[in-house]
Amino acid sequence: MPKVSVVVPNYNHGRFLPKRIDTILKQTFEDFELILLDDCSTDDSRSILSLYAGDPRARIEFNSVNSGSPFKQWNKGVRLARGKYVWIAESDDFAGEQLLERLVTSLESDPEIAFAYCLSWGIDAEGQRNGFADRYLRALSPDRWRSDFVADGREECQNYFIRTNVVPNASAVVFRKAVYEEVGGADENYRICGDWKLWAAMALTGKVAYFGEPLNYFRFHKASVRNTSTYGGRDVEENLRVIRWLLERVTPREEVLEAMYASEACRWVPAMMSTHVPVRVKLKILRNVCAVDPRPLRRTIRPALDTIRLKCSRHLPFAGQRGVKSVPPSIDLPRDK
Repeated sequence: MPKVSVVVPNYNHGRFLPKRIDTILKQTFEDFELILLDDCSTDDSRSILSLYAGDPRARIEFNSVNSGSPFKQWNKGVRLARGKYVWIAESDDFAGEQLLERLVTSLESDPEIAFAYCLSWGIDAEGQRNGFADRYLRALSPDRWRSDFVADGREECQNYFIRTNVVPNASAVVFRKAVYEEVGGADENYRICGDWKLWAAMALTGKVAYFGEPLNYFRFHKASVRNTSTYGGRDVEENLRVIRWLLERVTPREEVLEAMYASEACRWVPAMMSTHVPVRVKLKILRNVCAVDPRPLRRTIRPALDTIRLKCSRHLPFAGQRGVKSVPPSIDLPRDK
């Protein structure tokens, strides 16, 4: 049996597939199988994937009907996996040659490590670097993700996962298949934040290892789920749902909670004021806010005023010259494809 199963879930990323797959096949760690999935792509993905059918390490699975969910594809790939460890290598990203070697070595060194992940470069559609993909984590800690560490997973959830998904991209993670199955896999009821909930659930089972070396290349482009699914308030509702789930399992320090409350208010207050968010979604947001924050009303004034100022600045051409401020940035949650 192979030590690692590499799962490549693809939908309409034909232009990125050769780079993605070639950087997998060139890994210095060679004991792996390659599972190529296609979710009814409408581009030339299937013909490109078929070029790799002759490689003895590769298996190809074509869906006859689109699943409608990246997390359904993750679960399918893990069900097919025969390896002890799994790497979900997203189809539009690519990797440095030592990614598998470094992360698998870490997992092999300590059976309590549920998953290992590394720093990621952010790249554009053309593959040009535009800084590290974890810039949003500086709001939590300016230096923590600059060097290697092994941490208690429950403490990671209490201090960091409760505020944001600290794993920017699945392609940077190698995890134990047994732990993935133990936590029930990716929650298919999520469209956007299923990865956040998954990493947190796995972290709660043991330890988490991190490498500060950028071995992964996380691509941001217009067709990614990150850019197509964060409308209509669903991202806000799912954020709160994950936080609510975590609060049922961990007890963060008061200062961590206060920071989370303030950050989330900068999301949910504008969503509640938006005419683009359906009423049914607003009701879900409100229920989750009330479950998460014991005093939500006290946090509404500033985000509400900033939202009004922002709306005014969009409609009044000289508003910006009159001291109008934009909505303060909250932690920018990552989205996988």
